[in-house]
Amino acid sequence: MKILVCISNVPDTTTKITFTNDNTQFNTAGVTFIVNPYDEIALSRAIELCADGKGTVTVVNVGESSTEPTIRKALAIGADDAVRIDAAPRDAYFTAFQIAEYAKTGEFDMILTGRESIDYNGAQVAAMVGEFLNIPSISIIKKLDYDGTTATLEREIEGGKEVVTVTGKFVASCAEGVAVPTIPTMRGIMSARSKPLAVVAAQPIEEVIKVVQFETPPARGTVKLIPAEEAASLISLLHTEAKVI
Repeated sequence: MKILVCISNVPDTTTKITFTNDNTQFNTAGVTFIVNPYDEIALSRAIELCADGKGTVTVVNVGESSTEPTIRKALAIGADDAVRIDAAPRDAYFTAFQIAEYAKTGEFDMILTGRESIDYNGAQVAAMVGEFLNIPSISIIKKLDYDGTTATLEREIEGGKEVVTVTGKFVASCAEGVAVPTIPTMRGIMSARSKPLAVVAAQPIEEVIKVVQFETPPARGTVKLIPAEEAASLISLLHTEAKVI
């Protein structure tokens, strides 16, 4: 069994977000990057499925050389080898195309991603990869089992759960519940240094999305506390200031 896990290089959740180049580019100065937490869940499940010699796990990242420390962390968690597609991940369409093109070069039984990346929260890449490869794509799964030929996946739906079975190759985006993220051991950290990390060129594709401008949310205003007995005053403020009624 061969599993391909897609990982994103994202800012730590405590990062203060700012932009440069006339608010068209994220400012990376002084930012600590991590493996996307949802991708860690996907990676941990892949490692579980391949435990005891049942298969191998390859991680793939679309990024420039600055993402290699993040890739090495994925190797420390337990991936067998890694591939970096040498390009800035300009948008989900571009990223998904590059992953799909690489996946065509290997006989992967399944491709796993996180449900979304915590920087853009687009939740688009998994479905696009499936479309590019013309294979099934199952979004936001909560459970994944595999018997060697058929995968059984569980998704939450309104009022219940949906169980899906897939035979053959597929793509799935993983959410909480699929696995508990694995913490790298000292042995894993040491072995990650010698694990293969290949760099491949990006494939050309037209640019279909262009960032016009990023905006930060407006600063939070002051808080007004209204005594419980002054309901009429509260209603008036909601109507005249907040304008929500």
